Amino acid sequence: MDEMEPMFTQSQLEAIAAALGHTEEGLKGPEIGMLLPLARMIDPGAITKRSRIYNAFVESQNSRSDRRAVLKFIRVAMKPERYLRDTERFEPLRTNLNRALLFSGLFVTASGEIETVKAAETLGDAFRRANELREDLLSREVHEDILKFCRAELIADDYFHVVLEAMKSIASKLQARTGLIDDGAVLVDRALGGTPPMLAINALATESEKGEQRGFANLVKGTFGMFRNPTAHTARIHWPIGKKDAEDLLTLASMIHRKIDASTMPSRL
Repeated sequence: MDEMEPMFTQSQLEAIAAALGHTEEGLKGPEIGMLLPLARMIDPGAITKRSRIYNAFVESQNSRSDRRAVLKFIRVAMKPERYLRDTERFEPLRTNLNRALLFSGLFVTASGEIETVKAAETLGDAFRRANELREDLLSREVHEDILKFCRAELIADDYFHVVLEAMKSIASKLQARTGLIDDGAVLVDRALGGTPPMLAINALATESEKGEQRGFANLVKGTFGMFRNPTAHTARIHWPIGKKDAEDLLTLASMIHRKIDASTMPSRL
């Protein structure tokens, strides 16, 4: 992201400050007092939270002629580790903040980073993109590792790359669990094939269980072949995918993740 892009407008700063200073879901007064110096901003003093943040933002932009300090404040404020003792505060704050930031073509990821996206043009667009997809995926109980890999693309409605990132997340987990550096079908064969496989999704005690293991390996390979290879090697315009198909894929990928999470490493002696 180019931090020398045009500065935030007054209305954008008002919306961002309102989100960060929200009465129930925003930053607390002592937190604001700690964060402003970290962003090298002047603290306006004891006024309402949103006014305190807004006035500090305006003074910073006007005196420096850039928005770097504002972005730094947001980054520091949205570091996930700050919310270890109050984890339930992070997502509501991030959602409110993203509603405001989307009008500037920005959003905060689950890891607290600021990414660029297509700017929202209407309130409905901003609310939908900040809330709808997250709620849809949570209702499907999509695996957290899928969300981690795909957050930026999902907020940007970039379903083509959602598919690719979801597949990468499965390969990454197989590599992490096994120590293998292969990819694609070779990785699946080495990790989930063989007698015994490096990773077993059941006890492999019966022919039925062995068949399930083979079927799972074929499912993962088939998923790679159908979804990963086209997105990795085909131009986006030639391989369109919509929201419903993308969400169905994420549900399948979530099941694969959970199977891998629960798998064991049989003795190979």
